[in-house]
Amino acid sequence: MEAVVAVVALIFVLFMVLGAYLTVKVVGAAKRGVDRTITQARRTVEDSTLRAKTLAQPGALGELAQLRLSLRTSMRATQDALHAGVAEDESLKESLGLFERLSVHGHELDDELKRLEREPDRPRLVERLPALRERTEQITKSADALRWAARDRARRFADDDLDSLSQQIDMEAGALRHWATEPPPAHTPPPWPEAPTAAADHQTWPETPETPEPQSAEQSARPAINPPGQRPTYPWEKKPRPESTT
Repeated sequence: MEAVVAVVALIFVLFMVLGAYLTVKVVGAAKRGVDRTITQARRTVEDSTLRAKTLAQPGALGELAQLRLSLRTSMRATQDALHAGVAEDESLKESLGLFERLSVHGHELDDELKRLEREPDRPRLVERLPALRERTEQITKSADALRWAARDRARRFADDDLDSLSQQIDMEAGALRHWATEPPPAHTPPPWPEAPTAAADHQTWPETPETPEPQSAEQSARPAINPPGQRPTYPWEKKPRPESTT
């Protein structure tokens, strides 16, 4: 009895632990989903704000907003392209590692541009714009190079696969149409009869029966079968008894 109670208690504890683990996993997944949604919403708001600043604020502030927008757009596009490609092509892992190192410099530049948006000293800000523009172009150029290299590689593999597939399809189509290119089967002519033998050289044909001559009147009057004659009697034969009339 005590063993049964111990087994039931152990099963209950296992169910409790499993339920707690599943709850933590579900809560963690939900939290990650919420964080991802909040991050995407924040990113969308910031991008919309930067686009508005590039149009509404001319001068140094507008150029700062334009630099941040181009930097964020290039880095995000490259990140998405590399993460999507590394799942199919493991050779992109090295490119992804280089991009992560480049992202460190990108985040530093984005934070610096964001701080300079609140800089009250406008002449000093104007002096720093050429260096900021050069750094932004350098980072975006490197990010664009990685992105386009990954896309060219993926397109090259796709083109090679398409060419190979097209060749296989052409071969299969040719094999399916092989009946149309085959020459028609040659009809074998019948063999000639063998040469006649010596015995066949003297072939005789059956004689045509002669036409019977017309019969005379006597012959035609003669019956076809002779009538039976009188049968001879012998002495040892018994005489026929007369038939009784009674």
